[in-house]
Amino acid sequence: MTARPARLGVACVAVALLAAAGEGAARLTAGAPVAARLTPRAPADVELRVGFLQASGRYRVERLPLETYVARVVAGEAARESPPAALEALAITVRTYALANRGRHRADGFDLCDQTHCQVVRTATPETGRAAEATAGRVLLDRGEPASIYYTASCGGHTEVPSAVWPGAEDPSYLPSRKDEACQGLPAWSAELTLGQLQGALARAGFRGRLRDVRIRDRDASGRVARLRLDGLAPDAISGQDLRVAVGETLGWRLIKSTAFTLARRGRTYRFSGHGSGHGVGLCVIGSTRLAADGVSPAQILARYFPGLAIGAVAPQASRADLQVVPSQGVRVSLPDDDAGEREAVAALVARARDELARQLGVPVPPSVIVRFHPTTASYEQATGRAWFTGGAVVRGELHLPPPEVLRARGVLDRAIRQDLVRLLTGRALAGRPLWVREGAAVYFADPAAAPPTPATGTTSPFVRPPARPSCPADGELAQPVSIGALSTAWARARACFARELERTRDWREVGD
Repeated sequence: MTARPARLGVACVAVALLAAAGEGAARLTAGAPVAARLTPRAPADVELRVGFLQASGRYRVERLPLETYVARVVAGEAARESPPAALEALAITVRTYALANRGRHRADGFDLCDQTHCQVVRTATPETGRAAEATAGRVLLDRGEPASIYYTASCGGHTEVPSAVWPGAEDPSYLPSRKDEACQGLPAWSAELTLGQLQGALARAGFRGRLRDVRIRDRDASGRVARLRLDGLAPDAISGQDLRVAVGETLGWRLIKSTAFTLARRGRTYRFSGHGSGHGVGLCVIGSTRLAADGVSPAQILARYFPGLAIGAVAPQASRADLQVVPSQGVRVSLPDDDAGEREAVAALVARARDELARQLGVPVPPSVIVRFHPTTASYEQATGRAWFTGGAVVRGELHLPPPEVLRARGVLDRAIRQDLVRLLTGRALAGRPLWVREGAAVYFADPAAAPPTPATGTTSPFVRPPARPSCPADGELAQPVSIGALSTAWARARACFARELERTRDWREVGD
């Protein structure tokens, strides 16, 4: 099931769209009936590279035809004994997610993985094979491109907007938060965790101190837990989603199944009582199954959960990487169409930061710097293989960043540019060092005087305050963070480790050598 601007559950797959044709697309509106038969279809000349996680911790990469992949993911993500209409609606959703997120694991040598980080892949059944065949080539379109969508095992009776799960994510009109009577709030669940178990899960997530109590502090508009207070830990608060991830990765995902829960303490034991399963964004698998059982068509199911999107074939599109690039002071900036008027101002900002950082680091000013702001977070993830909330990455010597409006909304545009510039300027000298050295340098030199504040201060900084002498984060914590909160903690620890070593060596080039 999808999760994060994504996080889904399915095999990691790299998709190469070699050919597609477009015949018309049916516009999905919640109130209007749409033909149940989904035609026409695009040529299925699409291949995916899927990474299957092995017991050794390494990935085995397989190439799969798109429709084979879709059939196998539907087998991994669908509810048991789902009616054909529910399987077909899920097949279109799975295919859309795969095409919109192709290249998500580019840095690992494949496109999508077989875990919940992407979509869960299982052995296809005759039923899931028929669902893939019946909908072959059909996707949900947003302005002619595969839409950035999500799905969840069970919304618990109320769907959620993306930003409530992944802070800073876009909330498109086709992913609303509203009641879903079809889901009926299932499943109801409960779990008991001891104070020690919670302490261990939170310590592994980067929290320090001795946990004394956990309390719900805030709920969002859908009634889900937005934030909890952690008495005795630093930082002293965590989002409901980040707690769910911390517990899931340490103790198992069948304990806290969603953030729609109440919390009661008895002695040193906490009882979580909730409903639903998953993040709650987008299509509800349980709800769609119930709708299909009542005779609702696949197109009508999709119209209910993704109002306003179209079902159609992917037509060839001009590459967004070919946006006009204008040189200014040795800086070339690529911006989405809506921000094109700011190209010179952004180029000047990059040039000033480049010159300042080069002086500070004692390195030559590069003769040319190329900066590419992507039009969507999905485009950024596809090009870099990194989660959208990482804010920036250097790929083949070019600076890649999410859309400017996303960075501005989080108040991190300037810092994201500076961190990417540090990555560029220090890349050769720090090549081969642990990721905490390279990312620690980027975070530190982006603003060396800043002390990482806690989110509770209301600041827009992504950092959380690290412990006095933190452990340095592993590469995986920085390369594939499970959430924005996990990345904040990992960055804070990397920065503190880098600053400590820099004080000892007095030369950033020697840190981690």
